[in-house]
Amino acid sequence: MNQANSPDFDQIEQSLVLPPEGSCFHCGEILPKQPFFTMIFDKPRAMCCLGCQLAAQSIVEAGLSQYYLDRREISPTASLPDAINFTAYDHDDIKAQFVYAESGGSTAELSVLNLKCAACTWLIESRLRALSGVKSCQVNLTQQRMRVNWDESVLPISEILKAVHSVGYDAKPYRQDTHEAMLKRQNKQMLIRLGIAALGAMQAMMFSIGMYFGAYSGMLTEHRDFLRYVSLFVSIPVFFYSGVPFFMSAYHAIRAKQVNMDVPVSIALVTTFVASLYATLLGAGETYFDSVAMFIFFLLAGRYIEQNARLKASNMATDLVVIEPILVKKITHAHELIDSIEQNTLDTTQLQQFWQRWQQTHQSDGDELKLTNHRLDDTDKILAQSVKVGDVVFIEAGSQIVADGVLLSKTATVSQSLLTGESDLIVKSFGDTMVGGSQNDSQPFIMLITKEVDDSQIALIDRLMNRAMSEKPKIAQDADKMARWFVARVLVLSLLVFAVWFFVDKSQALWATVAVLVATCPCALSLATPIALTVATNRLASFGFLSTRGHTIQTLSEVGYVAFDKTGTLTMGQANLLATITNHIDEKQALSIAAALEIGSKHPVARAILTAAHGLHLPASSEILHHVAGGIEGLIDGVWYRIGHDKFVLDGKENQTLVEDLATYQANMSVVLSASIDGVWQVLARFYFNDPVRSDAKMMIDALKQQNITPIMLTGDPNPNALQVAKNLGIDEVHYRLSPEDKVNHIKRLQQDGHTVMMVGDGINDAPVLAAANVSTSIAGAADLAQVSSDSILLGGQLLPIKQALHVASITQKIIRQNLRWALIYNTAVLIPAAFGYVPPWLAAIGMSLSSLLVVLNAMRIKRS
Repeated sequence: MNQANSPDFDQIEQSLVLPPEGSCFHCGEILPKQPFFTMIFDKPRAMCCLGCQLAAQSIVEAGLSQYYLDRREISPTASLPDAINFTAYDHDDIKAQFVYAESGGSTAELSVLNLKCAACTWLIESRLRALSGVKSCQVNLTQQRMRVNWDESVLPISEILKAVHSVGYDAKPYRQDTHEAMLKRQNKQMLIRLGIAALGAMQAMMFSIGMYFGAYSGMLTEHRDFLRYVSLFVSIPVFFYSGVPFFMSAYHAIRAKQVNMDVPVSIALVTTFVASLYATLLGAGETYFDSVAMFIFFLLAGRYIEQNARLKASNMATDLVVIEPILVKKITHAHELIDSIEQNTLDTTQLQQFWQRWQQTHQSDGDELKLTNHRLDDTDKILAQSVKVGDVVFIEAGSQIVADGVLLSKTATVSQSLLTGESDLIVKSFGDTMVGGSQNDSQPFIMLITKEVDDSQIALIDRLMNRAMSEKPKIAQDADKMARWFVARVLVLSLLVFAVWFFVDKSQALWATVAVLVATCPCALSLATPIALTVATNRLASFGFLSTRGHTIQTLSEVGYVAFDKTGTLTMGQANLLATITNHIDEKQALSIAAALEIGSKHPVARAILTAAHGLHLPASSEILHHVAGGIEGLIDGVWYRIGHDKFVLDGKENQTLVEDLATYQANMSVVLSASIDGVWQVLARFYFNDPVRSDAKMMIDALKQQNITPIMLTGDPNPNALQVAKNLGIDEVHYRLSPEDKVNHIKRLQQDGHTVMMVGDGINDAPVLAAANVSTSIAGAADLAQVSSDSILLGGQLLPIKQALHVASITQKIIRQNLRWALIYNTAVLIPAAFGYVPPWLAAIGMSLSSLLVVLNAMRIKRS
């Protein structure tokens, strides 16, 4: 008999406190589109996130399932059995879902609850950086996320999560759908607190007005005391519920021996409430329950508006990479194509042969519709993250392409708006490259996966975007330090104000002190920089300029020189083989030797040669060596061959054979094939190529000059043709035949002269100079090393976003300065009247909230730039 249908099971189900439909069994929160599940009492129970799933599993495995029968409420803050801990996150299968290798260590992306201000982020960062093994930690206030990099051999992830919990914050593995649900819950809870504060403030103010008027008209003492007790009654839920976020934040900060902006606010609230309670119980003195309720209401209103503005500003960054659980239909696995995929030699003929064999084996006539309706219905769907290189998968209409690959169907129509920002649909044909993250527009199609999901273009961009949203530029760090410095001095100053007023007028001492604590709280100061940077980052992303480092926008505003690589940057990087000129060797033989040397290379020239050599028998090559900015060397049939630039292939000697003649062949570049014969390198062939210049390159160069920014070209191309390309584009300063070290030296010379330099490149050989420049950008689809080394990525293959990025960065810097100036002026100006008793606490709360709101609205102007 099935246990799920037994009387005992029914009795258990009746004893359980079950959540509403569509809610988490463990905490009662709203379930995501693809919930997690844990077996509890022989039935799969839906969970809202990985954290709840792990907690429930720990309860069951510890033999504490009785907890679910004993609990009388379902709450995200309900106490859990002591047996639950964070060690489950150390399990390899769990870590694989949110931890990845980076920068010689492990990196985790986490969602963080209850972040209120910059001091909260600093508190977490300080706590984690004190742990042995933590290399770096960045907490993003706007995104409510954190990114930590650490040495797993020294410190497990569970200790990091415990450390965050110890200072009063909850950190969970980041997942977009659950993260958004978390933010919505947080917003909803804040709205409830705000509503209660609003009702309490209105009622308390109404009773206070009666007491104010009664003081002038001879109100009886018992009537006054009655109104005081009623005011106390309506203020209690405001103080003990709506005010809790401020008190908890201040408590955890003080426990960690630090101060944040909630410390002075909490001191002001507690002092005012306790003093009013004391006056009510004794029936003497003054009560200010209305001020307490109004103060909390205005603080919450300001923070609610700020939080919604921050979330709105970060929507584009969140929407850029939509990571939702995606199921795909796996058709087969192309074992015979794995080697070609790994060596980058996969061509259309191999694809056609493989696909025809599969169709014949499975008696398919190649009709996509029939194949879909009759054969794929029976195949099992697998999670997109489980897709491997070599898998052949079916992508349904309207679905996202899960990873990079090539098309096996005759045609497909896709949208790459997620990657490029362009809404135009792109028609693909058999054998064309499909980019992970693109959207299948209409008809279903079949494709071969050529890259792991985590190695796809969209996954790389997502990781780089996360890095950017977590990092803080120097100006933001300086603002945070200034805010903390300000808070500490406000506390000292408030004590001084209290002492002076105590001797001048004891009745005003408390309220003047409270006003100083509230009015000078540097909320606007801490918001001035991060909100502007968030809006600017999203604005640039809409242009196709993706910032991947925190300092990018600040540094862009200071750029005086922009250095460009040529091949693949100013040009398309799509070399076409125009002619092959040989010397004592057959043309096909020269091409096959060259292709054998180029196997595995991602250089545009390598792709052009491999394409031209399609169908030829390629000899076996060994001991392949890649010489940066030179070429490739390898051993074929006992003979050493080289392909690359003249100086490299001839070992530095002057070339007397097949001298370059670009004009005759209408080419703009060439490479030479040589062989070592009797110890002497001899030229065997020269290959001529054409690499067209990007269509918007000239327009972009002209725009830079109009902004008084100097463009220069730094290229490893040894051909003087680089001078002609630069001349056509309007670049006056050109340096060619450069090694990666030469490029770095050019950048350093400009930096030594006091210039801020931006570098734009695309190849592996550009990685050192990209890292050496003050700020750098690479072309999307470039070598992974180049993208990781750069501070930003250009999406869509356009260069004009560079001009727009420089313009937006300049405006952003001005707005940040305006915000900081306003915050400092306001906090300084309001100090004197508050200290002299001219600003009541409730008015100070309004002023502080309006000051913060003004900063947020000013930052939003960047969206229109």
